[in-house]
Amino acid sequence: MIKHTLFAAALAALALPASAQDYQAAMTDYLSASIANWASDEVIVAAIMAANAERAGLTQADIDAMDKAWRAEAGGGSGPTIDPVMQNAAAEFLRKQAAASGGLISEAFVTDSHGLNVAASDVTSDMWQGDEEKHSKTYSVGPDATFVSEIEFDESSQTYQGQVSMTIVDPATGAPIGAITVGLDVESL
Repeated sequence: MIKHTLFAAALAALALPASAQDYQAAMTDYLSASIANWASDEVIVAAIMAANAERAGLTQADIDAMDKAWRAEAGGGSGPTIDPVMQNAAAEFLRKQAAASGGLISEAFVTDSHGLNVAASDVTSDMWQGDEEKHSKTYSVGPDATFVSEIEFDESSQTYQGQVSMTIVDPATGAPIGAITVGLDVESL
């Protein structure tokens, strides 16, 4: 009973919008007004297309091994699986977008056609997003797909956040190539 009361008081103290629809609307508006403008930047598209070419022949066993290696390295923040994702031009671009948001963006990452991380502003808790709604409701759906998650505590960013995701397309063909997911700190939203 005490834990429940403390949890309810903590949620009330966040001074968040009144309902889930308010969160969804605010996050969707931010996705449309801001993220969509820079999510298809050529540095992001080029990184995804390069990863898709490099990873074209991966099996599910390969993907699982990469995800396992990432999780083992995540506590230290670097390693042979994490470093290529964190140290590239697209990751730097995402970090600049997060910094420019004034604390609203808690994390941003892009994934390839498999749902594997390509670039990230911060180390995520896992590498393979392909088994999650942020991939299955965007890339898997098609070019104009977006997804707005529920608000929850995110271990990797240590914030209460909602995630907004959208499909990234090849500008030449309009075909889906990957997705972007941006964590929004709802205390800042």
